[in-house]
Amino acid sequence: MADRDPVPLPAEVRARLAELELELSEGDITQKGYEKKRSKLIGAFFPQAPGMDPSTGQERRTPVTPSSSSRYHRRRSSGSRDERYRSDVHTEAVQAALAKHKERKMAVPMPSKRRSLVVQTSMDAYTPPDTSSGSEGEGPGDADGEEGGDGEEEDGGGGGGGGTSREGSISMEHWINRAIHGTSSTTTTTSSTASSSSSSTRSGGSGAAGGRLADVLAQHVHISAHHHNRHHHHHHHHHRKTENHSAPPDVTGYTNNTAADDIQVERAPGAGTAAQRQTPKYGNAELMETGDGVPVSSRVSAKIQQLVNTLKRPKRPPLREFFVDDFEELLEVQQPDPNQPKAEGAQMVLLRGEQLGVVTNWPPSLEAALQRWGTISPKAPCLTTMDNNGKPLYVLTYGKLWSRSVKVAYNLLHKLGTKQEPLVRPGDRVALVFPNNDPAAFMTAFYGCLLAEVVPVPIEVPLTRKDAGSQQIGFLLGSCGVTVALTSDACHKGLPKSPTGEIPQFKGWPKVLWFVTESKHLSKPPRDWFPHIKDANQDTAYIEYKTCKDGSVLGVTVMRIAMLTHCQALTQSCSYTEAETIVNVLDFKKDVGLWHAVLTSVMNMMHVISIPYALMKVNPLSWIQKVCQNKAKVACVKSRDMHWALVAHREQRDISLSSLRMLVVADGSNPWSISSCDAFLNVFQTKGLKPEVICPCASSPEALTVALRRPVEEGSDPPGRGVLSMQGLSHGVIRVDSEEKLSVLTLQDVGSVMPGGMMCVVKPEGVPQLCKTDEIGELCVCTVATGTSYYGLAGMTKNTFEVFPVSNTGAPIGEFPFTRTGLLGFIGPAGLIFVAGKMDGLMVVGGRQHNADDIVATALAVEPMKFVYRGRIAVFSITVLHDERIVVVAEQRPDSTEEDSFQWMSRVLQAIDGIHQVGVYCLALVPSNTLPKTPLGGIHLSETKQLFLEGALHPCNVLMCPHTCVTNLPKPRQKQPEIGPASVMVGNLVSGKRIAQASGRDLAQIEDNDQARKFLFLSEVLQWRAQTTPDHVLYTLLNSRGTIASSLTCVQLHKRAEKIAGMLAERAHLQDGDHVALVYPPGIDLIVAFYGCLYAGCVPITVRPPHPQNIATTLPTVKMIVEVSRSVCVMTTQLICKLLRSKEASAAVDVRTWPPVLDTDDLPKKKPPLLYKPSNPDTLAYMDFSVSTTGMLAGVKMSHTATSAFCRSIKLQCELYPSREVAICLDPYCGLGFVLWCLCSVYSGHQSILIPPAELEVNPALWLSVVSQYKVRDTFCSYSVMELCTKGLGLQTELLKSRGLDLSRVRTCVVVAEERPRIALTQSFSKLFKDLGLHPRAVSTSFGCRVNLAICLQGTSGPDPTTVFVDMRALRHDRVRLVERGSPHSLPLMESGKILPGVRIIIANPETKGPMGESHLGEIWVHSGHNASGYFTVYGDEALQSDHFNSRLSFGDTQTVWARTGYLGFLRRTELTDASGERHDALYVVGALEEAMELRGMRYHPIDIETSVIRTHKSITECAVFTWTNLLVVVVELDGSEHEALDLVPLVTNVVLEEHYLIVGVVVVVDIGVIPINSRGEKQRMHLRDGFLADQLDPIYVAYNM
Repeated sequence: MADRDPVPLPAEVRARLAELELELSEGDITQKGYEKKRSKLIGAFFPQAPGMDPSTGQERRTPVTPSSSSRYHRRRSSGSRDERYRSDVHTEAVQAALAKHKERKMAVPMPSKRRSLVVQTSMDAYTPPDTSSGSEGEGPGDADGEEGGDGEEEDGGGGGGGGTSREGSISMEHWINRAIHGTSSTTTTTSSTASSSSSSTRSGGSGAAGGRLADVLAQHVHISAHHHNRHHHHHHHHHRKTENHSAPPDVTGYTNNTAADDIQVERAPGAGTAAQRQTPKYGNAELMETGDGVPVSSRVSAKIQQLVNTLKRPKRPPLREFFVDDFEELLEVQQPDPNQPKAEGAQMVLLRGEQLGVVTNWPPSLEAALQRWGTISPKAPCLTTMDNNGKPLYVLTYGKLWSRSVKVAYNLLHKLGTKQEPLVRPGDRVALVFPNNDPAAFMTAFYGCLLAEVVPVPIEVPLTRKDAGSQQIGFLLGSCGVTVALTSDACHKGLPKSPTGEIPQFKGWPKVLWFVTESKHLSKPPRDWFPHIKDANQDTAYIEYKTCKDGSVLGVTVMRIAMLTHCQALTQSCSYTEAETIVNVLDFKKDVGLWHAVLTSVMNMMHVISIPYALMKVNPLSWIQKVCQNKAKVACVKSRDMHWALVAHREQRDISLSSLRMLVVADGSNPWSISSCDAFLNVFQTKGLKPEVICPCASSPEALTVALRRPVEEGSDPPGRGVLSMQGLSHGVIRVDSEEKLSVLTLQDVGSVMPGGMMCVVKPEGVPQLCKTDEIGELCVCTVATGTSYYGLAGMTKNTFEVFPVSNTGAPIGEFPFTRTGLLGFIGPAGLIFVAGKMDGLMVVGGRQHNADDIVATALAVEPMKFVYRGRIAVFSITVLHDERIVVVAEQRPDSTEEDSFQWMSRVLQAIDGIHQVGVYCLALVPSNTLPKTPLGGIHLSETKQLFLEGALHPCNVLMCPHTCVTNLPKPRQKQPEIGPASVMVGNLVSGKRIAQASGRDLAQIEDNDQARKFLFLSEVLQWRAQTTPDHVLYTLLNSRGTIASSLTCVQLHKRAEKIAGMLAERAHLQDGDHVALVYPPGIDLIVAFYGCLYAGCVPITVRPPHPQNIATTLPTVKMIVEVSRSVCVMTTQLICKLLRSKEASAAVDVRTWPPVLDTDDLPKKKPPLLYKPSNPDTLAYMDFSVSTTGMLAGVKMSHTATSAFCRSIKLQCELYPSREVAICLDPYCGLGFVLWCLCSVYSGHQSILIPPAELEVNPALWLSVVSQYKVRDTFCSYSVMELCTKGLGLQTELLKSRGLDLSRVRTCVVVAEERPRIALTQSFSKLFKDLGLHPRAVSTSFGCRVNLAICLQGTSGPDPTTVFVDMRALRHDRVRLVERGSPHSLPLMESGKILPGVRIIIANPETKGPMGESHLGEIWVHSGHNASGYFTVYGDEALQSDHFNSRLSFGDTQTVWARTGYLGFLRRTELTDASGERHDALYVVGALEEAMELRGMRYHPIDIETSVIRTHKSITECAVFTWTNLLVVVVELDGSEHEALDLVPLVTNVVLEEHYLIVGVVVVVDIGVIPINSRGEKQRMHLRDGFLADQLDPIYVAYNM
């Protein structure tokens, strides 16, 4: 086909093709539809190559040889890629970089997404982007609210991505370029199949109906247990090592075929399996084997396994040096690589431009010029404006411009305000708000301001009140003191109005008076009034706005003399002459458009033909047609305009560009504009365009025109080109690329220094030292013609406009100040200036510099581009963990599938890694049209970044790669040797520190009239009370309405207990010491049954009844406790009895194996013959079973002695007497909750008011209103109860107050817990109910654990609980370091209440069992009369028991027997004194050892990470973390719409990195209530983990971080 001449297409086919192209670029048809129709049309004319199916959409295109170059204008790029960032070399480089990865199978696990989320993103699909936005660059017809240039970004709108992705460069497409360079004879463009081959995550038949999408997308990965033969395996390994020397290891997501684990990736087994999923089995019903990370065959595990394998591959070479981050955590700092290129040239010399030759007839000021032309040649045309059809709309002559400007000036000064108090005086600033299609009105207003000596501030038209960035513009106007805004009639009518017809105040704007400048609205100046025309002086002429990288808007002030000098320099450089015609496509309100088409044109009486942006959209060729019709000598364009002209150019025979002597390319300093220039020249050379006519220029708001290539004489040498190594550039040095053809940047020069100016290049950061000749730096200029300040910002002005460069000796090179241009570049041979990027687009990652534009270009060179919109891509950096991290955000096309997008993302990562050797931290795709826009239609970069950081970007796809990017984490910790027996122990000191030990009051010393002390057994105490105070009420049970449901006096309890004992003896024939399970709801029956067991000599075990709505998950736990405790019978109510035998129950457990079940609702009438009299107080009184947060079921044995000691200890601590009332809102099944509910009242005789926590779900105010109503002084609750009150009553405090709720009598409100005190919750509770009289000091916590059910309890006397702040980083190293409140990394810890009487505590090292010094972190060991006497285990695992309950210190006091709590904590002696006058020792609990996670050698407590995560976003209501095969998994509950799910992924990853130096492996977003919580309000993280691995969570989104 290459040697056959292409068949010329008939005109009508060409026209139809052109329409198709337009439809595609507008987004009216899909790529597929386009290709189909196109191949149909062309099919008849291009004979198919044999064997090629015409419908596949693969086109063969004729190569273009120079001879046929005229023919290829017809065919336009198929819209597959951003042509402005196009460079053929670059595309080939990217393809080559990707080809390196091609061989390997993909191992990036695809995120799983809930169906609803997927559907949602594609429902907005199939609507083309709305017309106000599609991206420019999408083709000529696309509608973008931008005219004449992109304005905003270009002055630094945040690092390039958005700004320049619109202005970049072009050339015709892969095949064109190849052909021009003659590299290949034929090129096929296969847009549809380009990347599928590299993927193994293709979905297994996406037609599978009914299944969840995730099932379809999944794939099972099995790790083969047996390696092939060892020798073969070893060889593989060796091969892999050698490969890594030659190239940096690939870290982006393909794993080597030769990797050590043989991974087989299979297709997913269809979606049929989803249908049979039963109700999730959750919790201990089915604990999963997740041993050493060999997963149960489950989808999630397969993905994680894949992730683990991918992460096993080596990272970039490790770094050697460290710097200390405040303290002992060492964050690695990037050390310069000794082999990196360094600048070797000599110091550069100052470059001077030619003299500015002042011509005698040059006017002394611009106003003088206007006056001259307006009076000498009033008929000369000044400006021609076009309508949207390209017809001349209006010609403004110099006479009209002069008279109208005078009129505006007069009205400004005399018609606003009053005669005494004019609103505007000379020197005041006024805003110019004109649309992009009305240059005439703008020009009139601008010159009117100059004549009135008022300072114009041109800005964009605010479209809505909340426009992105218009707020910052408002701040600029406010700081400039603007009170008047000039605008045109049409614009004024189009502004948003309130119902009364007033223009509302825009967000962030000062109040302004709108002043319409049309002549018909103005009054005529009197005949004797003339504006005062002076020579150009130092006054401010105008202020040009500039948007910074962070989104803030600055005003650059330009003096009149600078404005005039700049016009003179441009006139000299461009050799402008009177009455020349110039065509302008740029924005005339600022920058190059303003300088050439509004200012310099008037100085030289030139005729400007202004092309509005709207016309360019309809007819991209319009500017070329105007040049041709008007034989214009000069045109001012951006590379985008050249690109569009190419795309739209279709054999217009009558076009000639021979009249052009100069084509000013305004964004010529963008490195990627070079290919547009080349391609444009290539096409239009046949139309008379001379090569030397193309004149790129470089400019910046601060330095105005920095450099401009002048049109040279024909036949002289072509302009210079630099092909530079990107690797070198990233180190700031210039290296002509030799070896690596892959990553190069081709630059064109932008001419030489402007006349009358000087230029140098200085180091971008720090002291402005001159660069060496082969070093990249910031260009600085010294000339009159620059801005002079940022309005009102003296400090920033000094750093930018008053720079004194110094030589390497440190001496300044001259006495004149230079201005920083914000452009990065160097001065090449022959004084030519090259620009390599903008300071605003610079990202310094790991000590190397990368330009946002270059990254954008690479991302866009990744084929196929049918997934994202070309011009809508933003690249910026965010700072995480002391380094910048690159974020790429692009708009996804609605018709691309999940899979395609994911694939594209992984390829972009590889391309950027291959070409720039830098990792991308986060790549996000958002639905089309959702990125914030600048007023001119580009992407508003800083706003995008802001949304990203706030979690409000709502992406539809996210790929985070923290594992590959973050290389400066602290070194994993090596354990320090602890104090051993060898260190000298002197008295109570251990290596110079007081030993950490403390005790409560000594029980033996306390004299009190405790009658109950004389009884050894609780059953005896009850009998004694029944005789002495039979009618004293011990228990009152309340219902949800707060009324008494039932109550028990001493004698009633005794009588009912006797009946239970009789029933046990009669029906169950129990022996002494038999175990009985009590399955009762919280209430009186439970207490009666408990004492009935004691009377019968049985051992009771209280068990929470199954939940009737949730039998499947709760009943197995009941069954397990009954079995493990070896209960010989179950006592319960009639209702629960039925429940245990129900159909649902038999589905959940085997009901035939229950022991006998007794229902106690109707008790026998007769008394038992004789009550059991226990003889030995060390026998079992009862057993306490509870499921720990890690999912372990543990039962402990409580002897009669321990039980009595426990009750006595609590009685003393809380001063409980028969006259007291105590309100208890706790679950009565285990721990202190059970003791308070069932035992304490019998021992101490006080009345317990019982409130079942479940009743609070019906009536959240129940507990507090009971406390108020009964005037209770002491109350106990759980964290769940406190949380329920805080959340449920938060807004009702006023209402409760009006009902008379009063908490002022409460002196202790104790939260019963087995964890670190939750300060945030207790504090918010105290604050919330302070208004109801609650004293903040009343709220405290208790602490208990399995070996001792209550170690600490605040009690009534003694000092208030103290709070200390410790350094969280030291804590990870098992050290305690106290810090000030509010210092970074500080963690507040509250004392867990006072140590109970009769309790001794010591802090020991959990590994060596040696005693620890004070304020050292260690395990809390406890010695007390009410310690449990051991675990009750079925298999009698004595080893476990003896260790926990009978431990001795390895040195020091080796005699005492301690019980190990399994909790880490520390003791600290405070300044406070306790009741006995001693200094008070405070115990701080840090967390359970079994919950702590060992990561990177450090110990993390889940709660700390969870607290950080919950703080990051308002929609995260709860969080739980756990580890799986060394990966950190973070599960967050989302309270918000599912669209927010993906916003959370980067936020969670960032905060955990910043605050904990950990990389999150998996982020799981779930619905509210998915994280399981036990009765104590603790998170069941292990159940959650098992549920996650068994895929039972139904997550909204699962992200696997790379």
